Amino acid sequence: MTTLSHPSVDRVADALAVHGLTPGIVWLDDAVTTAQLAADALGVEVGQIANSLVFTIDDEPILVLTSGAHRVDTEWLGAELGGVIRRASRETVKAATGQVIGGVAPVGHPSPVRTVVDVQLADYPVVWAAAGHAKTVFPTSFDELVRITGGTPRAVTRD
Repeated sequence: MTTLSHPSVDRVADALAVHGLTPGIVWLDDAVTTAQLAADALGVEVGQIANSLVFTIDDEPILVLTSGAHRVDTEWLGAELGGVIRRASRETVKAATGQVIGGVAPVGHPSPVRTVVDVQLADYPVVWAAAGHAKTVFPTSFDELVRITGGTPRAVTRD
C-alpha cells in the first residue's frame, strides 16, 4: 500500500498532532480548489467546508476560516476588525502559511497567523478543512478549529 505524502501535508499532520489530534487526512483523486468541489468529492453540504482564505488587514496577513456556504464580506469584516481587508497575493499566502492557494490549511504555518473562524461552521458537527495540498482535506469541528488555530469565532458576513 502506498502512503501519499507531501511536505505541506506532513507539516499539517505534525501541527494537528501537537494539538492531540490524529484525524485521517483524506487524499482525493482530484484537486478540490473550491468549496463546492470539495463538498461534491466528500458527499457533504457545501456549508461543511471550512474555506481557508488569506487576506491582509492593514498589510498584515489574516486567515479567515469561512463556511463554504457564503462569501466573506471583506468591507464589513474589516470595519468590524478596525482595518481594511484586501485579498492577499499568492506570494503573501505562501509566505504566511507555507502553503499555496487551493490547499491552505488552518494549521502547519511557519509562524502563527491571526485567524478568524466563521461562527456558521458551528452549525455542523463535522467540517472539512484543507490539509496543505489541493487534494487533501481533514475532518474536524468548529470547536477544534477555534482551539487549534487560537482563532477568534465571529460572523464574517453581515446577517
